[in-house]
Amino acid sequence: MERLHIELGERSYPILVGPGLLGEAGLLAGAIAARDVLVVSNTTVAPLYLARLGHGLAGKRLAEVVLPDGERFKTLETLSRVFDALVEHRMNRDACVVALGGGVVGDMAGFAAACYQRGVDYVQVPTTLLAQVDSSVGGKTGVNHPLGKNLIGAFHQPRAVISDTDTLRTLPPRELRAGLAEVIKYGLIADETFLGWLEGNLEALLALDPAALVYAIRRSCEVKAEIVAEDEREHGRRALLNLGHTFGHAIETATGYGEWLHGEAVGAGMLMAADLSCRLGWLAPADVDRVRALLARAGLPLASPPIGAGRALALMGMDKKVLAGRIRLVLLRRIGDGVVEGSCPADALQATLAAHFEARA
Repeated sequence: MERLHIELGERSYPILVGPGLLGEAGLLAGAIAARDVLVVSNTTVAPLYLARLGHGLAGKRLAEVVLPDGERFKTLETLSRVFDALVEHRMNRDACVVALGGGVVGDMAGFAAACYQRGVDYVQVPTTLLAQVDSSVGGKTGVNHPLGKNLIGAFHQPRAVISDTDTLRTLPPRELRAGLAEVIKYGLIADETFLGWLEGNLEALLALDPAALVYAIRRSCEVKAEIVAEDEREHGRRALLNLGHTFGHAIETATGYGEWLHGEAVGAGMLMAADLSCRLGWLAPADVDRVRALLARAGLPLASPPIGAGRALALMGMDKKVLAGRIRLVLLRRIGDGVVEGSCPADALQATLAAHFEARA
């Protein structure tokens, strides 16, 4: 088992990564001080892992709520089912919410914990690669709005993140590939050496090699932990973690939260960010080709949906990184060196949007 920490003073917490963690007696119980625990899962994950997690919480007063699976259910309406369960089981401020699932479950369970009785503890038990390397770490919680991704939410740090890499063996290949987009992101924004390691070990990751998975998850979490510790609430450097997300969120919103997986949209968005960085003279065309080749090897879609440059720009204008009416984009000064750019030339941005979002003959 690998162990690292998010250093946030009194809100610090451990991240545990390794195989078989759900089966380790006392590990889950040791991370949860509460007697009353509500487990939030979904219809896909619950049949696979809910009973195993329950065994690890023997002695607690357990309740559960199983939500429908899918990004399209990441709504206030679905979230109300978590609040209903907390109230129906008479849970108080000393209760704990456990998120057992991928990013959607983690975001909703965390948001419910942030709001219920003005804040209760929660623990992340992510079961997808994307959640293990990204959404379970850092305290971002929330739900979608029809006009924008994750527009309703709160910062609320978990008490622990427990990533059992064995759960990835039941992950559909498409979901695994989507998670790899977020892993690649860390190399692009902060660690070219790690990006080179990914280029040399991508097939091992796709084959679920245990050692490769643990290393990739740990290194991804190390990069995110360092950035979050410096900028917990995204006033500055933490925005780097959104490489590809402003473009990608436009894809997800335009296609109705479900046609594209989040990681797929982020992958396409990272290619657009590389394209724009090249137009600004920061990346060489060979760097863009390098990004494209790695995304293609990971099995991620490269062609964005033809939603139109105008609509894409309008949707990007609702992104949470917009300040004073200006779209702030995460771009690349070079491979391994991300930058938040708030004054991108309009002609360069328009050229990138047209190249990727307009219908092609």
